[in-house]
Amino acid sequence: MKIGIVGYQGSGKSTLFHWLTGVEPNPARGREAQTAMATVPDPRVAQLCQIYNPKKVTQASLEMVDAPGLSRTHESSAARLATIREAGCLVMVVAAFEGTQRLADLTSFEDDLQIADLDIVTRRIERLHEQVKKPRPNRDELQKELELLLPLQALLEEGRSLHDQDLTPEQARAIRSFQLFSDKPRLAVINVADDEPELERIPAQVPRMPAVAVPLRLQLELDTLEPAEREAFCEEMNVRACDRDALVRQIMNVSGQQLFFTAGDREVRSWMSRRGATAVEAAAAIHTDLARGFIRAEVMTCADLVRCGSEREVKARNLLRKEHKDYVIQDDDILLIQHN
Repeated sequence: MKIGIVGYQGSGKSTLFHWLTGVEPNPARGREAQTAMATVPDPRVAQLCQIYNPKKVTQASLEMVDAPGLSRTHESSAARLATIREAGCLVMVVAAFEGTQRLADLTSFEDDLQIADLDIVTRRIERLHEQVKKPRPNRDELQKELELLLPLQALLEEGRSLHDQDLTPEQARAIRSFQLFSDKPRLAVINVADDEPELERIPAQVPRMPAVAVPLRLQLELDTLEPAEREAFCEEMNVRACDRDALVRQIMNVSGQQLFFTAGDREVRSWMSRRGATAVEAAAAIHTDLARGFIRAEVMTCADLVRCGSEREVKARNLLRKEHKDYVIQDDDILLIQHN
């Protein structure tokens, strides 16, 4: 899953990228998207390790994409946003220092996304207008697509997000390949001053999307300190360290992802899947051969395994289930895929 980190120049988005991934962006590549992985920590991995004592431990990760900083004049915004068109979720970083207008920036940023989506739809409509003028076997299909897109173009021109509209199934299919920003889930990260006294109250002031307030520069500096030094510094300066791991998990949740696990003495591993994924889709995430030869999945939960203390006890209490390929994976599931 790709997570697009976006914001205006000077918002602190590259600081967030650095804090989440541990990778410092290259200033010389400021006009390009830069990527790095952020591990998704989960306490259940440690619990499974206590049971299996595995030779290897692997945790799921999110691919963070630091998009080029946008200009408040909207100049070149569509081109810069194109670098994160494939992202499944947007993290919108907004500066909230003295003299800044965070809600105004969020509104302006929505305009940038709207303009980028309108550009995609308009270019497709222009191509369709040219194609339907010429005799071709699929002319009727192209004409139908054009008729579906024209009212959506009108909505975007009015400044209305398609995410808020009741699209017909045909319209939804027509724009699915466009990867429109208005269809993507999003999280606002409000980059506040180091001494911001009302961290908890700020997110409630952000409309229409989940939000979290973080003094990003401070958190990046705190991460360079040893735990004892960090605690002493926070006490002396009367500041609070934010939980980087909790923010990564929140991004995962907002993006519609969840964790499942595989476990044994060779490896304990967390895997990511979209909420609603089936057992055969989870098998494909592990290895395509498992999905191709899928027979069934043996499923138990981390909670049951930890409570029972061993697989043998889980089986003795009839808590191990055999599920078919259409079984919907639940967060906390441990899978063993049976396959040809």
